[in-house]
Amino acid sequence: MLKEKLNVLKGDLFGAIIASIIAFPQAVAFGVASGMGALAGLFGAIILSLVAGILGCNLPLISGPTGPAAIITAIIVSGAGGNLEYIIPILVLAAVFQIVISLTEIPRMIKYVPYPVISGFLTGIGLIIIILQLPPLIGGVTHSSTIKALLYYPEIFLNINLQALILGLATLGILFFTPKIISKFIPVQLLALVCMTGAAYYFGLDVEKVAGVTFSLPQAYIPHFSLAIITKSVPIALTLAFITTSESLLTGIIMDSLTKVRHNSKRLVASQGIGNLFCAITGSMYGSAATMRSVAAVKAGASTKVAALISAFILAFVLFKFTGFISQIPICVLAAILIKIGYDILDLKVLKVLKYAPKDDLYVLLTVLGLTVFYNLIFALGTGIVLAALLYAKRVADNTNIKVNKYQPDAYSEYETKVERESHYKIRILHIDGQFFFGSITQIVSHFDQMLETEYIILNYTSNSELDMSAIFALEDIIVRLQEQKIKLYLVIPNEKVYNQIKSLEIISQIGEDSLFSDEADAINKAIKNTHLEV
Repeated sequence: MLKEKLNVLKGDLFGAIIASIIAFPQAVAFGVASGMGALAGLFGAIILSLVAGILGCNLPLISGPTGPAAIITAIIVSGAGGNLEYIIPILVLAAVFQIVISLTEIPRMIKYVPYPVISGFLTGIGLIIIILQLPPLIGGVTHSSTIKALLYYPEIFLNINLQALILGLATLGILFFTPKIISKFIPVQLLALVCMTGAAYYFGLDVEKVAGVTFSLPQAYIPHFSLAIITKSVPIALTLAFITTSESLLTGIIMDSLTKVRHNSKRLVASQGIGNLFCAITGSMYGSAATMRSVAAVKAGASTKVAALISAFILAFVLFKFTGFISQIPICVLAAILIKIGYDILDLKVLKVLKYAPKDDLYVLLTVLGLTVFYNLIFALGTGIVLAALLYAKRVADNTNIKVNKYQPDAYSEYETKVERESHYKIRILHIDGQFFFGSITQIVSHFDQMLETEYIILNYTSNSELDMSAIFALEDIIVRLQEQKIKLYLVIPNEKVYNQIKSLEIISQIGEDSLFSDEADAINKAIKNTHLEV
């Protein structure tokens, strides 16, 4: 028992070290990009990880400043003219909204957000980061909005700081082209930060630096509210609360699949809200559960929330010991790190299925993408969800009068039961009736997780609706989960149109062409033959 606990602690320690190494350059970069400063970014990572680690679910969720939070915070800082007296009430209000959200059913509804909405939103966030960070990469000034940044591009590109450009491009070279044999042991973001800061210092390059960072404990601020401040702040505070809540919940879902432990979504959001409240009243940066850091912690062996606590203490130690180094970090190097983060956020995997996806999905994705980049993040999410719901309702209504006469699942019901029973449930036969979409994935996958002694699953998709993007990625998720459990999947697609769509996708290479059938009887016979049963 003691040995097991020590192994868990050892895993959490290694996970925390790796997460901290990744969190350090990101916290500094996001702090500077938000306008609150490197120190605010680092304290945001420390405080949020610590508080959310103590109060949150027993998962190694490493929290702190993230891309979406940095973008919205930059808007808040710009609107308040950098005055903490106006910034802190907005951040406090956002934290209160987040705590209120945790008391509702909203946290449980994140799994029903369609994939095109999430894809468009994340890609939009990535593009915003890249657009805003290109000017500081070449020695220019950071702007608070994409439109303003794009308008100033001609002027900025006519006044390039050559030294900043060379340093920034060299940083991007390290970030994109470092061999895996090196990045396996040293996270590239930290490698780029240390090497390029050292180069700038050694050669005495004339580039803007973070500067002015001295270690001091964060001060507690008492927010001053008035009716005018509250009225003016509600929209942006709600935006910050919803965006960081969504990001935390998406991270939670990913962590569930990695750790096989289901989190309490309401507790997760509440802990993030309380953690952000402490960040707000100390003038530290707002944040959320960070996917990249949390996944890295798990892969390094972390399995409990102790990893988040250790990560906070490691970052506090680094801040205490290396404030001099932080002051020497060039802004163009941080811009390059953020551009790479923006690139990683872009949902590029969606490109492989765009050709096969329904036009409805494409309209939703592009609408959310455009509104995210050029208008308003929360409006983009809301519009995307409403638009996706309306188009889905239309799609279902269009299909209600269509009948598939080629295949009658009822004719097999007794035989299916017999096959399952006499194979001692080594063979399982399942039907997905109706639309197979993002919202149904949780129930389907949880059903598979319970099939412990199963060797073959015969999955019938009898709908005549082609798979949309959500369905394609959901099916890929199912295949991966079954392969992890060493369960062979036979896919039965009676509809010719859907059958041909599946054959054209990469899914077929995952399960093999010999595992795709148009008739259930053929799939059952093959499973019986492979299990050497007599049914």
